[in-house]
Amino acid sequence: MTTTADWVAGARPRTLWTGAVPVIVGSACAIAEDAFALLPAVLALGVALALQVGSNYANDYSDGIRGTDVDRIGPERLVASGKALPRSVKLAAYASFAVGAALGLALVVVSGIWWLLAVGAVAIVAAWTYTGSSRPYGYAGYGEISVFIFFGPVAMLGTLLTQLGSVTLYSVWASAGVGLYAVALLLVNNIRDLETDALAGKRTLAVKVGELRARQYFAAAVTLPIGFAILVAFAHPWALVATLVALPSVVIAFGMRMGASGRNFGVMFQGISGVGLAYGLLLATGIAL
Repeated sequence: MTTTADWVAGARPRTLWTGAVPVIVGSACAIAEDAFALLPAVLALGVALALQVGSNYANDYSDGIRGTDVDRIGPERLVASGKALPRSVKLAAYASFAVGAALGLALVVVSGIWWLLAVGAVAIVAAWTYTGSSRPYGYAGYGEISVFIFFGPVAMLGTLLTQLGSVTLYSVWASAGVGLYAVALLLVNNIRDLETDALAGKRTLAVKVGELRARQYFAAAVTLPIGFAILVAFAHPWALVATLVALPSVVIAFGMRMGASGRNFGVMFQGISGVGLAYGLLLATGIAL
């Protein structure tokens, strides 16, 4: 019988900061423009988290029925471990998407920006087809691109748009930095699972470009956001406070380049989660001041 703890673990709570941070930074940009609105901000946060949880369950289901997660180094998955029936996990994904869709509809009604319905529909389709469908794009090496787009510009600029009605140049730079840390988190998993993914026919970016190049991409993903924070600082000088994560980012990048393996990937995952969250919160604070 699947326990509550199993379902919570299946939602992958350690990754949820990647959904929350762009909403927080987007709302900080709205504060800077004297346009902050609490209700759209709360709704945007609900949409981001619901779609992310739905994506995590969908990924668990799709990888599980394909057998991709049977032999993996990281945490156990619900379907692959037998802790939950595939149908139950798929229904959990559908339910999460339904919640996200309902909150998204409310957000559109409140903001009056109706074309965002199309963006939300695309986001749900992208969340499912990452590993679902007959031709999942996550199995073709495009997962990092999707994560950057939806956990960076789409989530952050969408949040700002529903409050301000427009976007600013510095918010575009900020969204790029936020999106790159989400990419780095995915790269940790894909580098860790490179061998088993290759055997299962899952051609992630790490599988396609090779381990060395994937580690180089990771190093870029955790260091480039510092440059974007500096660009944001031209509009909001206090955004430079986000560069405080430069040293830990470089240390994590160096550790990955030096060949982190086995249990070290768990440390790397926790490290990039902490740095990515800190970056987002510091950047948001600097912009809002």
